[in-house]
Amino acid sequence: HVQLVESGGGSVQAGGSLKLSCTGFEYINNVVCMAWFRQGQGMEREMVASFILSSAEKVYTDSVKGRFTISHARTRNTLHLQMSDLKPEDADIYTCAASTRNQCELIPRESKIYAYYGQGTQVTVS
Repeated sequence: HVQLVESGGGSVQAGGSLKLSCTGFEYINNVVCMAWFRQGQGMEREMVASFILSSAEKVYTDSVKGRFTISHARTRNTLHLQMSDLKPEDADIYTCAASTRNQCELIPRESKIYAYYGQGTQVTVS
């Protein structure tokens, strides 16, 4: 049973920083894309940032550009999300995801492309 596990969530004041981590990718064969999602206002998952392994391309949703950085530590096969200058609207449950479908390179924002999700970690910004 593949399980992605997030860590690093917590409560911070506006303007603060948090670094999220996600492990468990070694149990998934042929990962093409990794990503961070959050639940979003409409209760549908919103891609926050994605990482395409073949090209190391990073894709961000507009609202976090310049504040969040996604990275992949290859030796530990760990996905990170460094979040800075956090705003109250960033508060949400953040979930990491993995896709084994090549289409994720073209549509990394599409949640249905990702078959593997973690349980999520709560980020609170006051």
